[in-house]
Amino acid sequence: MAKLVGNAIFGQSGGPTSVINASAAGVITEALKTDCIPKIYGAANGIRGILEEKFYDMTQEDPEELELLKTTPSSALGSVRYKLADPDKDPTDYNRLLEVFKKYDIRYFFYNGGNDSMDTCNKVSKFMQKAGYDCRVIGVPKTIDNDLYATDHCPGYGSAAKYVATATMEIYHDARVYDTPLICIVEVMGRNAGWLTAATALASYKGCGPDLIYLPELVFDMDKFIEDVRKVYEKNNGKVLIAVSEGIKDKNGKYISEYGSDLAKEKDSFGHAQLGGTAQVLANIVKKEFNCKTRHIEFSLLQRCAAHWASATDVEEAFTAGQKAVQFAVEGHTDYMVAYERTVKDGKYFCEYKLVDLADVANTEKKLPLEWITEDGTGLKQEFIDYVLPLIQGESKPPIVDGLPRFAKLKKVLAAK
Repeated sequence: MAKLVGNAIFGQSGGPTSVINASAAGVITEALKTDCIPKIYGAANGIRGILEEKFYDMTQEDPEELELLKTTPSSALGSVRYKLADPDKDPTDYNRLLEVFKKYDIRYFFYNGGNDSMDTCNKVSKFMQKAGYDCRVIGVPKTIDNDLYATDHCPGYGSAAKYVATATMEIYHDARVYDTPLICIVEVMGRNAGWLTAATALASYKGCGPDLIYLPELVFDMDKFIEDVRKVYEKNNGKVLIAVSEGIKDKNGKYISEYGSDLAKEKDSFGHAQLGGTAQVLANIVKKEFNCKTRHIEFSLLQRCAAHWASATDVEEAFTAGQKAVQFAVEGHTDYMVAYERTVKDGKYFCEYKLVDLADVANTEKKLPLEWITEDGTGLKQEFIDYVLPLIQGESKPPIVDGLPRFAKLKKVLAAK
């Protein structure tokens, strides 16, 4: 295939992770040393930045700051939740994208995100092909939810799992210091897939984790929940630690968070319920039932921005995924997402990189296998532990200055119009 010469643009979308900037560093540094890509732009707030013609000239950034992106949390270029319409019904945004791509001679489009972001990638790719505009589109995965289809795991998950497991171990010790009963409920992110909540089982694997774990893969039964708690309460002299996924639902499909809050009635631009408050709802219920002290702890943003306790494995894989995206595109591939493939050599874990069709990934969720959940529905089996342990290995920390982390400071020089 003939070499395609033209500029590249990279955008970040959806919820941030502690390693999404590592992927950005991979894409940007690889593009900068590729002779067929004269300029690499960074879109301000994802696809919206392209539509509004607001993006940064990444050739103006200091190499040292780009390197620091690997240990800087959140989305350095800014993220967005913006759903592109069906191009057959409303091509307005797509025509605008084509206009911008032509103006800046953008021939490579890299988009870093989760399920919805891959949907955006797919739509843009298909439109450019239909319009006859030669542009190679590659999706770069990310999500702490670990629910992207066709990849063994997702960039961001290993670090978030490491943080969740560690924080749960610490909570376990703190929740047992007094000689009075305490039911502590920890809420972890996860709308429809329980991968991240399942990571609390790593704490149990080390002997200081939840007594009960509830995942969205299984229907949540309130009566069973109370009986589960009662058994542990009586066995452990009133000490109970519970982990719940924010997205657990009852048999009618109602989020447990809706039991005591109107928050879940609000929707984002993709039609997703705004979740949160599940632990508080359950804490209020068990407080009335057992008449004891309760605590509800929501990890919230902490689980996705804890770069100080990131997995070195996760960081390096995320960086490499960014590099591979550029390499695959330059080779002539388009309309794909970079995916991870697990291999074991001489008993040791390795990650290989492959391409999967964007159409297969877009809006498809990968659930935690039911066979990895214990028969009583309140814990995880060894198969899950074996799956997740390699992903949390190694420590990756930002450099420390004056006792505090030194994160990347980008110049963000706007591209000349």
